[in-house]
Amino acid sequence: MTSKTKRAIFILIFSEFLVCLGISLVIPVMPFIKNELHLTATDMGIMTSLFALAQFVASPIIGRLSDRIGRKPVLVVGLFLYMLSEILFAITNQLLMFNISRIVGGLSAAMVVPTAMAMAADITTKRQRAKVIGWLSAAFSGGLILGPGIGGILAKIDYKAPFWIAGLMGLLSTIALATLLPQEDELGHNDGGPVRAEIEAPTKLIHFLTKPVVILFTMILVSSFGLQGFESIYSIYVNEVFNFSLDNIALVLTLNGIISLLLQVLLFDHLVVWFKETKVIRYCFFLSFAGTIWIVLAHSKWEVIVATLIVFSAFDLLRPAITTMLTKISTQNQGLINGLNMSLTSVGNVIGPIMSGALLDMNYHYPYVVVTIFLIISFGMTYLIKDRTSIKVV
Repeated sequence: MTSKTKRAIFILIFSEFLVCLGISLVIPVMPFIKNELHLTATDMGIMTSLFALAQFVASPIIGRLSDRIGRKPVLVVGLFLYMLSEILFAITNQLLMFNISRIVGGLSAAMVVPTAMAMAADITTKRQRAKVIGWLSAAFSGGLILGPGIGGILAKIDYKAPFWIAGLMGLLSTIALATLLPQEDELGHNDGGPVRAEIEAPTKLIHFLTKPVVILFTMILVSSFGLQGFESIYSIYVNEVFNFSLDNIALVLTLNGIISLLLQVLLFDHLVVWFKETKVIRYCFFLSFAGTIWIVLAHSKWEVIVATLIVFSAFDLLRPAITTMLTKISTQNQGLINGLNMSLTSVGNVIGPIMSGALLDMNYHYPYVVVTIFLIISFGMTYLIKDRTSIKVV
């Protein structure tokens, strides 16, 4: 790996971390905004869902665009939109502008996250890719994990302070990426092939969506749906059923954040080498299924804590394993692959919390029972993919 490639990967990791940090900065100030502006819970729910909706609509389109015009222009515009969304959120006190800000933020995430993954796949060999995808996944998780804490600390100064600072970081990052990120043709080759395949002959979507590929995309949808369905009502569930205090919940989420980063940065690459992506995906689906069942049947707080860490750890390894496998399908369609990846993740992020909230109103255990059904079906689906070489798209 050349020095330019290493520099590019560092810039991609930081860009992804920054955007994911911006996604979660808003979490600690949501109650304040709701009370300060006398908004309803429905208003806040719509504000949250608009971000994921914008990601869902834009990701596959932008992914294909980056295949045609290159990764760097898309990343630069994406970071600029990130800066714009944070500044819009900081300067307004109107619900309409908050909603526009979140839509712009969703577009930004759709441009930066899958494009960074695609560019990383372009400039790394298959041997290097699992490690780099693990780093990018850690940046993704790290931003989401650290965002609420950083937002809460900065909000003590002023509840708009997190967004002003995020906007400034976005401006500096846009300038840094535009000036320091090398062009794709300067970054060497991907396993002996060009960094991007000839754009005159892209793979047709109908030929791209083979049965194994559809199965992998279905697993992405299920994993994001399961994670959000699990996580969105977790604090309510453990508080009501197991009398968890805020300190207990904070302990679990903090431990999960630490374990997640360690697994993705230090262990993920080795797991892929030892077991290959298919088995990593299979084992993660099974562990998430078993952990969720354990929580439903648990009788003590420590059982719940251990089971929760198993579930979160499995989910944290599952997504980069699927993403790594997808990036090895075709050298021509990295933008499309990662765009569809992000789009399906957004669908799961919208549907999961809505479904779990509705089921929770019926019975506290219903959400997790439904999640386990989807997880065990996905576990069975992993046996339909015999070998990663069988899903190669030319």
